[in-house]
Amino acid sequence: MALQETLDVYKDTLLKYFYDLKSVVNGRFQEVEPCHLIALTCASTLASVWIYQFLFQRESLKSRCKKQFFRILRRLPFIGTKIQSELNKALDEMSERMVGENVGIRYVKTLPPTGLKQEQVLEKLKEYSALSHVSWKTGKVSGTVYNGDDKLTQLLVKVYGEFAWSNPLHPDIFPGVRKMEAEVVRMTCSLFHGGPDACGTVTSGGTESILMACKAYRDYAYERGIKHPEIVAPVSVHAAFDKAAHYFGMKIVHVPLDSKTMQVDVKAMKRAISSNTAMLVCSAPQFPHGAIDPIEEVAKLALRYKVPFHVDACLGGFLIVFMEKAGFPLKPFDFRVKGVTSISADTHKYGYAPKGSSVILYSSKEYRHFQFFVAPDWPGGIYASPVIAGSRPGGIIAACWACMMHIGEDGYIEATKNIIETARFIQLELRKIKDVFIFGNPEVSVIAVGSKSFDIYHLSNALTEKGWNLNTLQFPPSFHICLTVLHTKPGVAQQFVKDVQESVAVIMQNPGAKTTGVGAIYGMAQAIPDRTMVTEISQAFLDCLYTTDSSLSNKQVNGASGHH
Repeated sequence: MALQETLDVYKDTLLKYFYDLKSVVNGRFQEVEPCHLIALTCASTLASVWIYQFLFQRESLKSRCKKQFFRILRRLPFIGTKIQSELNKALDEMSERMVGENVGIRYVKTLPPTGLKQEQVLEKLKEYSALSHVSWKTGKVSGTVYNGDDKLTQLLVKVYGEFAWSNPLHPDIFPGVRKMEAEVVRMTCSLFHGGPDACGTVTSGGTESILMACKAYRDYAYERGIKHPEIVAPVSVHAAFDKAAHYFGMKIVHVPLDSKTMQVDVKAMKRAISSNTAMLVCSAPQFPHGAIDPIEEVAKLALRYKVPFHVDACLGGFLIVFMEKAGFPLKPFDFRVKGVTSISADTHKYGYAPKGSSVILYSSKEYRHFQFFVAPDWPGGIYASPVIAGSRPGGIIAACWACMMHIGEDGYIEATKNIIETARFIQLELRKIKDVFIFGNPEVSVIAVGSKSFDIYHLSNALTEKGWNLNTLQFPPSFHICLTVLHTKPGVAQQFVKDVQESVAVIMQNPGAKTTGVGAIYGMAQAIPDRTMVTEISQAFLDCLYTTDSSLSNKQVNGASGHH
């Protein structure tokens, strides 16, 4: 009874304050004309909407303010001219590297009046093949070519030739290709311990697999009433997730890494989850440092907040599934972990299939349905496609299937064993070198190297001069080597360690020496606070890829690509 009386007192007090406030407001606006009240209401509503849209966009307010600041800065006469001058220098050096090396080489710009004979075409191809200055067959290239065995190449060429004209868009005409794609997906599901409901599709590569997962979860989020879907992912996650966010109108929330392990900070990921979160992402392993994110811990977050969870195993997927049988057990990372709803894995990397094939897997058809596109009212008929492309090269699917069937479980286990043993050897030897360090504890095939004693790009340049082609990284400055079957050849790993040891010894004679070449460009790029300038340089690089004039001057390249 006493409780009821207390509640009644609180109720009466609140009502009194409400009516007092109402009286004050009505008193203030008593002499205001109704039309003014309506105008004020409309104006305040529009202002509220504008403020909301200004504050809550895909790009953060901090990032937008930063861009606007540098945009204004570059318009100032003296400062803008100075900045553009430095930008042009970078563009000059880049265009010289891209175009200058092939000065005098003729480009084909029109169709030949009369078609060339097959022998002539093959002879021309030899000229194009000879343009490369890097020989991947020596085992000095990081990643890129993951097998390269001549006999496997011959098989894949024959298989592709047999199915060169096939297209899975027409399963009624090419039922064999449909069957092979279904079998590639099912074999991959089995490797990742997918249950009877697990499913997927074959895509053109890791980027498309990632795009498909993001598209599926965006549409799934829409279905659940989320109007502004967000991707929550580590900063180390592949840039294809940024591309997906850009293409599909999503926001990507980047989560920092643990500086010691280079794995995603799970506590920070938990804080990043919101009512707009459409998916969580982890890598197994991630590209920059080769670390496997804590899949089991993040899966618990996914279950707790009822959010789909994607594991990106594009790079090392066809290694990690065989590591336990090869003698290198890992923590669970696949569909055995409750909460994992999708996995991407590239068959054209450690699956050793031809370039242009990957697999995206889902724990159930419910998610895959959101990946599909259907246009039921098109005059040309009901149009339905499983992935981005409509027509797809059936020859690639057939070659992927043939590769998996030919290598078999024993072949994959043997290749995995050799690669991981080589990676462990290199990692062990590099840790003995005083002035460099390894990032985190790489468990698979990628080893990232840094230094606190000198500019690490200096070492990257030195190894390039010795014939190595490595991946340059940033934030923090580093480079990595991604080991493949080619690195397991006798003497290759030993040579790499020896070259690192010798190069470090030379560098430490003058550790403060200025870095030149590509290393200098990366060092400069990291130091530029205005990231739009880095974007411009990158756009100019892409422009250079499509030039068909080997005499193109640097000024012409700058004029086409620079910001004036």
